[in-house]
Amino acid sequence: MIVKKTFSISELSNEFDVTTRSIRFYEDQGLLRPARRGQTRIFSTKDKVRLKLILRGKRMGFSLAETKELFDLWDETATGNEKQLLKMLTILSNKRAHMEQQKSDIAMAEMEIETAELRCREALAELQKKKKQLAPANDEHRNAAEQN
Repeated sequence: MIVKKTFSISELSNEFDVTTRSIRFYEDQGLLRPARRGQTRIFSTKDKVRLKLILRGKRMGFSLAETKELFDLWDETATGNEKQLLKMLTILSNKRAHMEQQKSDIAMAEMEIETAELRCREALAELQKKKKQLAPANDEHRNAAEQN
């Protein structure tokens, strides 16, 4: 006899370090389908694997809609298929392109910050130089006024 392992929402929450609210949200979005025993959710090994994939997808920048679409494709065949793999490759390609654009944007922002910082330092140095040059002249005027 095969005993099917099940998990409570608290067990999954603790194992994956997510809130029970997040898990219920994923269920509301159709990503998880726990069985019910009264008010209690009973999660299967399949739900546990799906939660792991949801969280991995989030780290990679997948939207929940993209993750659901992949799950739905998987559920159609129960073994995965060419359509699912092609969809996954498309999503991954788009994510990579988006990340490359973000890296480019960050590099540009860093250059702009460096330029602005350099200009500020140069302007500050110029002001401090002028201030030092004016200080002796101000001292002479002050000394002359004190003598009168």
